[in-house]
Amino acid sequence: MSNRDRALAAAVELLGTEGLRGLTHARVDDRAELPKGSTSNYFRSRAALLDGVVEWMVRLETPRVDATLKPESPEDLVDQMCRLYEFMTGSNAVTVKARMVLWVEAATNPQVRQALLRGRATMSSMLVPALAALGARDPLAASDTLGACVQGLFLQQFARDEAIDPRPLVEIIVRGALT
Repeated sequence: MSNRDRALAAAVELLGTEGLRGLTHARVDDRAELPKGSTSNYFRSRAALLDGVVEWMVRLETPRVDATLKPESPEDLVDQMCRLYEFMTGSNAVTVKARMVLWVEAATNPQVRQALLRGRATMSSMLVPALAALGARDPLAASDTLGACVQGLFLQQFARDEAIDPRPLVEIIVRGALT
């Protein structure tokens, strides 16, 4: 892993475990075990670091999402979405928590908002065709609805510190999108 990627991984970990206040260039250097000033060399400003974090998260998650979203039936799509949810709330939980921190930041930070919107468009570009292939009457609206639902489930699961079964909600949305 390059030093730049080590810095980004450390930044995600800090965001996902300590929140936005825990993210400084110096702390990223420490967490990544990089020489002092390394993160600043790659990302001159906090805004550049946050933009880099979003792009890095999308780059890492895209292959997993793309490989998963190949449904042959509505039931397949529900199963695949539930498997993605398990991944996101399991081994990828720190990254999802970091993204949630960035969602809150996006409410007042247009640069973070734009970075998150680019990431959302990437994920949507994989889900919309899957929904269209299954016959969704409005694949974009269905994708947006699924995304909003899953984001809400992430928030509830992490805030409550209890597992949530996404299947009933995902089934309702998929069934509604295909009727």
